[in-house]
Amino acid sequence: MSLLHQLDLLLAAGVAEAAAVSADELRGYAAVLPDGPDVVLAVHPRLASARALAALLRHDGRTGFVVSDMTDLDEFVPTGGVCIPDAPLYLVHDVDRGDDMRNWSPDESLPALQQRGRTPLTINEGISWLLQEPKQLEPNHCFMTIASRKPKPRGLDARTPAIWISGGTGRDGTDRRGAPKVGWCWAGNRHLAGHGLGITAQP
Repeated sequence: MSLLHQLDLLLAAGVAEAAAVSADELRGYAAVLPDGPDVVLAVHPRLASARALAALLRHDGRTGFVVSDMTDLDEFVPTGGVCIPDAPLYLVHDVDRGDDMRNWSPDESLPALQQRGRTPLTINEGISWLLQEPKQLEPNHCFMTIASRKPKPRGLDARTPAIWISGGTGRDGTDRRGAPKVGWCWAGNRHLAGHGLGITAQP
């Protein structure tokens, strides 16, 4: 998918409005990036927060949301050796859900990804990808964005952000059944989920 097409999809999703910039400004940010195969436009959290982007997700006509017990989502920042480019929009290469790491814990998957020369996705990168390729959000295919963690005075918060489809149970509410959901999982626990990954590229 060309960068121009990806940009059109981000504009159609409402990224310019979420970022409080004009469509022309967003086009200008993308214009300086090199097009190429298997690249995905990622929205820097300084341009639009993960919470703002989550609200733009759609699945079966349902609007995306952040779980009620993750009020601190925007305090999760790139960690684990991941350094994102200092640009409003940047590129991530060869993105996938990391389905081959289903039932791995984030703590187990991170060193394995690093050995492969890959990087885990941040939450902004994961949402940016789904805004362009919504079909990647499928039932029973939750994926974690383990490059985003919340720093604490001693180490990291034990949670890692994840994206899946709500079943409409518990605090989600039945009206959110089938909606895209940004939640969290414990970093030390194994889950029936993939670990979204890609290779971050400088602009």
